[in-house]
Amino acid sequence: MDDDATPTQMQQELPKAPTGIHGLDEITGGGLPRGRPTLICGGAGCGKTLMATEFLVQGAEQFGEPGVFVAFEETADELSENVRSLGHDLEALQASNMLVIDHVRVEREEIEEMDGYDLEGLFIRLDLAISSIGAKRVVLDTIETLFASFMNQALLRSELRRLFRWLKDKGVTAVITAERGEGSLTRQGLEEYVSDCVILLDHRATEQVSTRRLRIVKYRGTAHGTNEYPFLIDEDGITVVPITSLQVRYDVSEEKISTGIPALDEMFSGGGYYRGSTILVSGTAGTGKTSVAAHLAIATCKRGEKCLYFAFEESEQQFLRNMRSIGIDLAPFIRQGLFTFHASRPALQGLEQHLVQMHKLVRRLQPSVVVIDPISNFVAAGSMTDASAMLTRLIDFLKMNGITAMLTNLTSGSQLERTDVKISSIVDSWLLLRNIEQDGERNRAMFVLKSRGMAHSNQLREFVMTDHGIDLVDVYIGAEGVLTGSARALQEARDDSEKLARRQEVERRQRVLDRKRRALESQVAALRAEFETEEEDLKQLIEAEQGRELSIAASRTDIGHRRRSAHGQRGQVGTVNDDE
Repeated sequence: MDDDATPTQMQQELPKAPTGIHGLDEITGGGLPRGRPTLICGGAGCGKTLMATEFLVQGAEQFGEPGVFVAFEETADELSENVRSLGHDLEALQASNMLVIDHVRVEREEIEEMDGYDLEGLFIRLDLAISSIGAKRVVLDTIETLFASFMNQALLRSELRRLFRWLKDKGVTAVITAERGEGSLTRQGLEEYVSDCVILLDHRATEQVSTRRLRIVKYRGTAHGTNEYPFLIDEDGITVVPITSLQVRYDVSEEKISTGIPALDEMFSGGGYYRGSTILVSGTAGTGKTSVAAHLAIATCKRGEKCLYFAFEESEQQFLRNMRSIGIDLAPFIRQGLFTFHASRPALQGLEQHLVQMHKLVRRLQPSVVVIDPISNFVAAGSMTDASAMLTRLIDFLKMNGITAMLTNLTSGSQLERTDVKISSIVDSWLLLRNIEQDGERNRAMFVLKSRGMAHSNQLREFVMTDHGIDLVDVYIGAEGVLTGSARALQEARDDSEKLARRQEVERRQRVLDRKRRALESQVAALRAEFETEEEDLKQLIEAEQGRELSIAASRTDIGHRRRSAHGQRGQVGTVNDDE
């Protein structure tokens, strides 16, 4: 089946017995075929016995299904001692009647192979052990030891088929382990054909780095993952990571979380990163990538959330000391359980082992933010292609769990806007840090190369380390290009001086203009006064002339009256005389 199958396609087509092994149940679509035999094969040291033991232990502890372990090589005490370091207490399970361990010694010299020889004795012992506790699960480890003395191949194949048929008839879910053969999955070359499910384990070493991988070769009657999957054996037992079955389907959040740098928050629309997004911080050595990551870490812890920090270059104490120099003290949050620092070397184990370990820590700690510093070091543990595939799987895993991830990446050469592991296309936000050399100085600068789903600043900002954290200041961009550091300060001083000179010149000209304005106003006032005087004189002259004209008019009127009066008197005298 294609590993991109949907959950609906991965539905159970037949009853399955969950193994309880994290990851294995996911890629098998629910577990091993219930009531049928499963073959686990592989070379020495690949983990066959441990996987079979976990199948029984988890079945008893998680699902209440008793089991029988038939060992052909190890005694019950040896088996118990071997798995005790992995957290399994087989003695306690035996005491509670949830487990029976039966060691069957098979000595070549004690077996006389005849035509009538069969496995009836084994069937009797198995039936007794199964009946004694009502076992639902059975393990046979390893089958080569049982058939090592069979020289007749026809008889061997017949008994193998009969063994598998007997287990099916008993209705138990059986796991049979087998050694890898030459040119076949098993030495006999038959077990894989009569088994309903075949799981191949592999322990390989590439460039001195060992990796364990698992592949489901076949699974009758059901869909399953077919790719190789890494698995880890540690103090918690076996963990399988079904990395290639992850889908590009996950919830997204509209919530923003602070970057820990106020000026940087403003560059991301005033809010910071989207919760659950993946942020890439890349740059050459010494540009401050770890410091940016530390700001996100302490901002997370101050919100009362957990941060998991994977470091591949510094120890915990060195990291804490270095960050204190810029005012970031994460030690109190370590004591509170909010900050977990995990340091290791990439070459310590294979890429898939790193991935499995990260998965386990994330599941156990349930952080809201994960920092990986730096991802470029993974190239030392494998090829660039392998590192890219591993990181893609990790990013998908973190996104599916809604975890905000910050990845730092060391770049070199002139190709700053690229990563060797080729994951820049799948990250959500990308901060690019760079060094700017000018006038004998080397200063840092930052800009947001991309940020999906939000408006963001396109400005280049100078990146300044202070004793109270990172500060972002505006760079000077002029005819001489981008200036930072003392060159920026000097240019700003020049600009200030020029501004002051221009302001002083403006003020001088303003004063001259003010004096001219006042002189003009004085002249206007004098002219206005002169004008008003002349106007007043004219008004008086007009008034005098009008008075004289009125006086003349009055005199003329008076004379006229007098003349008329005199004429009238003369006329009256003459008339009287005439009458007489």
